[in-house]
Amino acid sequence: MKIIEKINNKNKDLNGVAPVTIAFLGDSVTQGCFECFFDDKGVQTVFDAKSAYPVRVREILNLLYPSAQINIINSGISGDNAVSGNGRFERDIAPFNPDLVVVAFGLNDSCGGKERVQIYSDALRNIINKVKALGAECIVLFQNMMNTNVSIHLKEEREQTLAKTFAAVQNGGVIDYYHDVAKKTAEEESVAFVDMYELWKKMYSGGVNVTELLANKYNHPVREFHYYTAIKLVEKMFD
Repeated sequence: MKIIEKINNKNKDLNGVAPVTIAFLGDSVTQGCFECFFDDKGVQTVFDAKSAYPVRVREILNLLYPSAQINIINSGISGDNAVSGNGRFERDIAPFNPDLVVVAFGLNDSCGGKERVQIYSDALRNIINKVKALGAECIVLFQNMMNTNVSIHLKEEREQTLAKTFAAVQNGGVIDYYHDVAKKTAEEESVAFVDMYELWKKMYSGGVNVTELLANKYNHPVREFHYYTAIKLVEKMFD
């Protein structure tokens, strides 16, 4: 991808080349949401942006190119989906004139059921075309699996009920369907695709309890796995 050439040029010519900007448009995982808990207002989330994969991407790139100024725009919003992301693109992405945009939606979208997959695909395609119109490169990232069972660490009835809801989406194959559509849309639009979901599926097939790799036991990966996502994104940048 051209993004590596741009970063390399900045690394070699600190004063003569513009900084490189990478923007991330996504949901709670992108934003940096981890553990969840309930209070009298409902479900609440622990935010830890410094542990999220957009920050980890910059850390890896700065390790490889220590003189390059790399700006990270994290436009992930908890609970967001592709339709909303498409609607806020002009506010949250376009003004920053990014060199690369990573688009990560699907977890919340899939909770709408298979009947909404065309809406998801259309919104994702619109986002990709808006990225292209900016003259930026695009990576579509499809993220982790959701829980497959109700974790023994969830004690409250409200927690268990929420876990059952997410597990039904995962085990019912709904999120698989969204994954396949996202991959196909990226291929049709000739943009890069980073398939974290397929890696999680391989772990699950190999006997890994993926539910316990989720910080909230629903859909937010533990902090360590944000490094994994960041590494895969940087690997894709070198293609």
